[in-house]
Amino acid sequence: MEKRILVVDDDKSMVKMIKDVLEMEGYRVFCAFDGQQALIKAQQQPDLILLDINLPGMDGIEVCEKIRDFVSCPILFLTARIEERDRIIGLKAGGDDYIVKPFSTGELLARIEAHLRRERRAQGRKEFRYDDDLYIDYGSRQVFFAQKEIEMTRAEFNIVELLSRNAGQVFDREMIYEKIWGYDREGDNKIVTELIRRIRNKFKGYTDREYIETVWGCGYKWTLKRDTH
Repeated sequence: MEKRILVVDDDKSMVKMIKDVLEMEGYRVFCAFDGQQALIKAQQQPDLILLDINLPGMDGIEVCEKIRDFVSCPILFLTARIEERDRIIGLKAGGDDYIVKPFSTGELLARIEAHLRRERRAQGRKEFRYDDDLYIDYGSRQVFFAQKEIEMTRAEFNIVELLSRNAGQVFDREMIYEKIWGYDREGDNKIVTELIRRIRNKFKGYTDREYIETVWGCGYKWTLKRDTH
């Protein structure tokens, strides 16, 4: 079944170039040129969205925040700016990755395929972890405590999944970054610290137990139940 990709950018020549490249690779492509069009087209439930940040009127960050209520597919920002602050804002809005302009068609296709592969793996999994009242469903990418869902962004869940699947193993910040965004070597791994802080704060709304432990000078690990006694 062909994968459907939504391309959102106000630069029509850029959109045409991306559309031509993706269609040659067998993707079905539909396009939008501003935020309002993007909201409408996103209702078609694409498999992946390429979203320019600098859109006229409603920018890409606001579009991302709005469509995350009903779209779960990967969202890759297209941007000419890539400072740490911009990355954090994009992740908080629900984005999954950045592609910096100008980019090669090879990089574009590699990023897209990497995210689609991850989606296929996630959809094929029915595994879960149950730890006291905490339940992690890896297939649906949901976290529950005492049967109440703890809302997670995609990036937050990716870290929870990595650490919980490897409980007791210590990962430093760089290792976490590379395992989750490994194909983007130019990123700032300080984002990991911010995401873990947010995950901990969400857990604290339900339990006093620290599921993610800081191993000083080394990194982070998912604590096993016996480690907490």
